[in-house]
Amino acid sequence: MVTQTAGHDALGDFAPKFAELNDDVLFGQVWSRESELPLKLRSIVTVSALIGKGIVDDSLRYHLQSARENGVSKTEMAELLTHVAFYAGWPNAWAVFKLAKEVYTDAVLGGGGVEGHGGFFGLGEPNDAYAQYFIGNSYLKALTTPDDPIAIHNVTFEPGCRNNWHIHHATTGGGQVLICVDGEGWYQEWGKPAQGLRPGDVIEIPAEVKHWHGAKVDSWFSHLAFGIPGEGLSNEWCEPVSDKTYTAL
Repeated sequence: MVTQTAGHDALGDFAPKFAELNDDVLFGQVWSRESELPLKLRSIVTVSALIGKGIVDDSLRYHLQSARENGVSKTEMAELLTHVAFYAGWPNAWAVFKLAKEVYTDAVLGGGGVEGHGGFFGLGEPNDAYAQYFIGNSYLKALTTPDDPIAIHNVTFEPGCRNNWHIHHATTGGGQVLICVDGEGWYQEWGKPAQGLRPGDVIEIPAEVKHWHGAKVDSWFSHLAFGIPGEGLSNEWCEPVSDKTYTAL
């Protein structure tokens, strides 16, 4: 549910009906229909429409901030503005770049550089429980409950972050499936070349295969991790991925 009070705060006494339509209908109903269109896509559509109309005031700043909070990364926003410039007008896009730089710089300075990441599923919380097995900072958002038959988590890596080599053990079944949802990353199995990952890529990891995965050096990266049911399940964490191995990719 998207909550908005700007209409009531600014115009509640002067134009109460307009305030109601802005806060309760536009944001409370239209923006809140996530099942119809995810918030990230709503933000992309809205920013593009405003640019096309030449609107570069505080309303666009607000929607740029919302886009960042709804998972549009800095890289994606720069690509969006570059693309829309050819359809909405070069001067319009040029003017927006200044606002976008300010919005995303503010996110880095004021929010630790993590807002706007995590893809459709959100960033989640710092992955403190497994921090000892990661180089760099990672974030975890559970998408299922402990009672569900399949555990699904959205895992987000900051640029340069990767987990240690590890093995998913099982006597029967087991293993893991990764579905990449945001940014760019790496996956590598022991003795094989590393594989670059982008949104939409799917990695099937059988039990007993030693591997690691993480972000590229210059990109945030998020993937869904599906734990495959089985018997005798356990994880074995091994050595870190050396800087030499990682930087050579």
